[in-house]
Amino acid sequence: MKVSHSSPTLPRLAASFGRACLAPQSQRGAGHIRASYTALQTCGRPDQRQFSSSASRPAAANLSGLKDYLRISDEVADAIATNKPVVALETTIYTHGAFQEDLGLEEIVRERGAVPAVCGVYNGVATVGLEKHEIEEMVQSKASKLSRRDFAAILADARRPGGSVRHGGTTIAGTMILARLAGIRVFGTGGLGGVHRGGENSMDISADLTELGRTRVAVISSGCKGFLDIPRTLEYLETQGVVVATFAGTSKQTFPAFWARDSGVPSPNHVFGSLHAAHMIYAQEKLGLESGLLLANPIPAEAAIPREVMEEAIDRAIQDAEREGHTGPSNTPFILQQIKKYTGNRSVGANLALVRNNVSRAADIARWLSVIDKHGPLTSSSPVNYDAIAARQVTRIGHPQPDQPSHKDEKVDIVVAGSVALDLSCDYIGVQSGAVASSAESPKLHTSNPASISQSVGGVGHNVALAAHRFGGGDVKVKLCSVVGDDVAGSTLLDAIRAEGLSTSDIRTRGNGARTAQYVSVNDSQKSLVLAMADMDILTTRPPRKEYWANMLQKYKPKIVVVDANWEPWTIYSILRAARRIKFETPAGPRRTETVFEPVSVAKSTRLFEGRSRLGVYPLLDVTLTTPNVYELSAMYDAAKERGYFHASPEWAAVIEDFNIRGGTGFDFNAYFDELMSYTSPGIRAAGVPQKALHLLPYVGRIIVKFGGHGCLLAEIMRNDDARLAMPEHRRYILTKPLLGRRIRAVGGVYMRYYAPRNLAPQDVVSVNGAGDTFLGALAAGLSTGAYPLSNMINSAQKAAVMTLKSKEAVS
Repeated sequence: MKVSHSSPTLPRLAASFGRACLAPQSQRGAGHIRASYTALQTCGRPDQRQFSSSASRPAAANLSGLKDYLRISDEVADAIATNKPVVALETTIYTHGAFQEDLGLEEIVRERGAVPAVCGVYNGVATVGLEKHEIEEMVQSKASKLSRRDFAAILADARRPGGSVRHGGTTIAGTMILARLAGIRVFGTGGLGGVHRGGENSMDISADLTELGRTRVAVISSGCKGFLDIPRTLEYLETQGVVVATFAGTSKQTFPAFWARDSGVPSPNHVFGSLHAAHMIYAQEKLGLESGLLLANPIPAEAAIPREVMEEAIDRAIQDAEREGHTGPSNTPFILQQIKKYTGNRSVGANLALVRNNVSRAADIARWLSVIDKHGPLTSSSPVNYDAIAARQVTRIGHPQPDQPSHKDEKVDIVVAGSVALDLSCDYIGVQSGAVASSAESPKLHTSNPASISQSVGGVGHNVALAAHRFGGGDVKVKLCSVVGDDVAGSTLLDAIRAEGLSTSDIRTRGNGARTAQYVSVNDSQKSLVLAMADMDILTTRPPRKEYWANMLQKYKPKIVVVDANWEPWTIYSILRAARRIKFETPAGPRRTETVFEPVSVAKSTRLFEGRSRLGVYPLLDVTLTTPNVYELSAMYDAAKERGYFHASPEWAAVIEDFNIRGGTGFDFNAYFDELMSYTSPGIRAAGVPQKALHLLPYVGRIIVKFGGHGCLLAEIMRNDDARLAMPEHRRYILTKPLLGRRIRAVGGVYMRYYAPRNLAPQDVVSVNGAGDTFLGALAAGLSTGAYPLSNMINSAQKAAVMTLKSKEAVS
């Protein structure tokens, strides 16, 4: 049966096959064009030079026959011809996987600045660049599962008289073959096949492994599936000459086990970021080595399943398979189904998270590889502006949707919308560094100075999210939402954040010259600040659109949303207002999402009151908690007063009246404040901290004022059903009781309580950097559990902050 298909033009095919059949494409010019045409003649029948280290010259294939066997979409062919980044995707994840639905993988690739190329056999023709409707047809028709051994049979069957035209979903091995033929060098997928347990007797070894030994494609996966014999799989890959490297923040990261981040098996190599991975692929090509690369990308920490949980489920699933006699092609699907059952469906969610993460990583690598192809490897002496080139890549590719959430619905506990920044600390090394310096030495101006330079991930949003993630101990799901530029600093930040165990799926990448936020401090020989430079414009000039925040928050339905003041006022307001529309389910019924405003600094704290729209008044609050220090509180009070938030507002006045501060409650405010301030300092009383907090409460609801090393003060509006109203141990902290017939019936009183600082000797303080962020992150994690009121969580949050004070890290 003859099937007709449109094919790319001869120049596009020549460009496509030129990569697959020749030495690295950096060899350009007229000779390259002639060689591409020669390669086109030979690629129709894959030869040893393509798929092994042999260089024997094959017989020429018939060009007209090639067009009947292989189709490359115009978009993919054009991308390869013009050196745009391309990522190969498999089809068995749809035709034979657990999902059989649109996973949004192509959209993720486009969003990251690359062209997706879904590979498979459609209507008897090997196709690179399948359309969505073609994939859907393959799923509905129950396509065959194709590896290297199956291509000849299915392609020939479509061309014999009376033969059947069939579809075929390609495995990792099959996808590698089609990708290599098309000239695609990067392939994002879920998990590799491998040596099955007992494989030394059954010889049940996946063809994925031998394909990696003969086909030069970089496969980005979360290692191999966890039910396989991982040590023997790595041994087999070593024998095949396959580069195996694991993405890691340190050299201690083990090879991943698909659903679990840690297999306990050491990784042969490590790769420290997407740019490093691109250089590794480039080096493999320059050496002319035809074996592939396996770049293992551990599953995001928030989606991972603990190793011990997975091992128990896997052992039970394998026992079931042995008992029921599953071997060969039926073995893996059966085991996966049993694992799904024994993990209560957790394995499916983990699988989805890891494949999306791998595809995103693959797109980043492909983009960097495209840059290296054009300008050569990045070195310290490179005259090329790599950041600008990489930024332009995103704007050239497909139809990216940078302000659409990448993934389908998943529930999280905390969303932190705030800054991430690359912090560089330059500590001057003075001439007295070998001995105890009697005084600080400062660096010299107008010349180079010796220094110890370190970099770390910073930004208030990042620090709060990391503290919440660590304090939650894996039980609290945290999402960090921010923006970075498509530059070296942005790539470095994303890799470092992943290594910390935080998801980067909601950190948007901005092209068109947007610069990742960076902070550079120059310190003297005793590490005191001499000069600092900050570049934070990306948060105010390139924030996500209003619709993004609404869609993202509706998707996650978080219990708590933390917003830091690094955004512009209208962005802060958009996030807060979108968050307060969200309700999440609790055993007691639906509740509204809590919103937390982190003031960041005196200058930025006033942004809460600088928006075009006014904040809601209790009980219709836009902000339910804020955590300023004394100076930030004063700045917020002054900004609100200047903009008519107090006496010019009838709604504010009604709430203040219902506080009944001047009522006859028998409470001696002056005596209480005198006692309160005796624990802190005279300056705090002079600053009018309690009074300013009371003025702001109708717009915030709960305020925790931080006094540095002197503890903190909680001021809070109590609802009339608050259990503490009837608890004797809380009675002394309840300042007011509303009048009968009050208009704001939800008001039950005002709670004001001082919390003494945790014991900490001055000599134990290593760095104050990030202590306040740690306090808020720990507080948010505790509140998200719903187990304790805010007043009970503050001491725990202070303990977490003390741990950071004792550490050089921003979050301990």
